[in-house]
Amino acid sequence: MKRVLIVGASRGLGLGLVARFLARGWDVTATVRRPSQALADLSMDAPLRIEAGVDIDDDGAVADLRTRLTEVPDFDLVFVVAGIATQAGTPASLLSREVVGAVFQTNAVSPIRFAEAFHRRVAPGGLIVLMTSKLGSVSLNRGGGWSSYRASKAALNTLARSFAGQHKGADWGVVLMHPGWVRTDLGGRRATLDVETSARGMVGVLEAHLGQRGCVYLDHAGEKVPW
Repeated sequence: MKRVLIVGASRGLGLGLVARFLARGWDVTATVRRPSQALADLSMDAPLRIEAGVDIDDDGAVADLRTRLTEVPDFDLVFVVAGIATQAGTPASLLSREVVGAVFQTNAVSPIRFAEAFHRRVAPGGLIVLMTSKLGSVSLNRGGGWSSYRASKAALNTLARSFAGQHKGADWGVVLMHPGWVRTDLGGRRATLDVETSARGMVGVLEAHLGQRGCVYLDHAGEKVPW
């Protein structure tokens, strides 16, 4: 049985990924900051380990999670989904420094710190997966908008490549995953994909990518996204 740790699973894409991995027969451990009834409901039909009180911006909480999971076998996938889009429609130059700093902390710095904390818990041939966005592509940014969010995801992409380079001898790979434009609280009602379709695509892509090394930037259909 394959094992996955999904970080940030209370709703939206995280919740959808839990449902899809369970449907595919994976052993799933899911983290949330606060208890989620929707996540608890999934555990009624399939084995699901839920770890509450996990905030990726809190190094102590991440360390406590690592301790609690000591007896759990290593994971084939560690997927950091958690992220924020605070005041994304406001130009970064008009936001407070505190807001911009928080967006970068949660979207760029904390996922890499989590990856550093858990990379020794990734099984040989496994993957560390970081939820990014096509909006983080510098070459595709022709229209602007969502500037602080874009920049935070571009920073995540760069940090992830650095992380992969620092661990280039590791027997696992790194995937930066763009889920598509999805109808979630972040994506809005006009988005072109529902959560189930996006989650199904991402899980299929990741299952096919197990065993590969290096760092790649992919979308839910398995297509490479330009850096």
